[in-house]
Amino acid sequence: MSHDARFRFETGAVTHQGCIRDYNEDRFLAAQDTGIWLVADGMGGHYGGDFAADAIVENVRSVQRVASAHELQSRTIDRIQQANHLIRERSESMEGITIGATVAALMVFDSHFACIWCGDSRVYQMRDGRLTQMTRDHTEVQELLDRGVITQHQAETWPRKNVITRAVGVAAQANLDSVYGVLKDRDTFLICSDGLTGHVTDSEVQRLITGASPQLACDRLLQLTLDRGATDNVTIVVVRCAQKTVVGAGGFALPRGGWPPRGA
Repeated sequence: MSHDARFRFETGAVTHQGCIRDYNEDRFLAAQDTGIWLVADGMGGHYGGDFAADAIVENVRSVQRVASAHELQSRTIDRIQQANHLIRERSESMEGITIGATVAALMVFDSHFACIWCGDSRVYQMRDGRLTQMTRDHTEVQELLDRGVITQHQAETWPRKNVITRAVGVAAQANLDSVYGVLKDRDTFLICSDGLTGHVTDSEVQRLITGASPQLACDRLLQLTLDRGATDNVTIVVVRCAQKTVVGAGGFALPRGGWPPRGA
């Protein structure tokens, strides 16, 4: 983030293997100094899925302070593409088995934020007491919903509910989607793997985040997931922003160079 960043941040995070899995293929990054938070959910079994998630986190961790929102997004995407290449090399060395990872990331520069994702890990925003899912799952069931083939009620018990249609490492280039916005005081973001959303509803997420510190919110959500059997790894990152006190006679304009990126 730039040195004149107008918001300060409080972060909570937790990851757990769950009640069924014997190892954890989820990873997370909370790089508050550079304005990047992400969750990566590996797939492909031990030494496959965890490698993929590690590759994403460690490559994105190398992003340094930048001069603009455009640069922050560009460098983050570049590191994810580097991870995509490493994952594909790993797959080839393991006789071509499919390995990869979903990713959901929040990036902040000054008063701007962006979310990028690939797969079914999610980013939510809590603003003025209302929870909104910022990402849209890259899953078979979501595609069927979008096409009107099935109803929301049918989607809840769809037998292929967990089949994803995109992941980092499964194609020559990672196919990422993105959304952009402007920060508001007290905005809270939740980044999570599907190990949470498979057991906890959006209304429950909203209830447990409201009035809680980011770490307490993470702990409460994890405990509820474990209480319900936690059939998958679960990772939760909660980020709350607060506007810094601005001393001066007048207001201030949004900085130049914010999202969306040029040409979007």
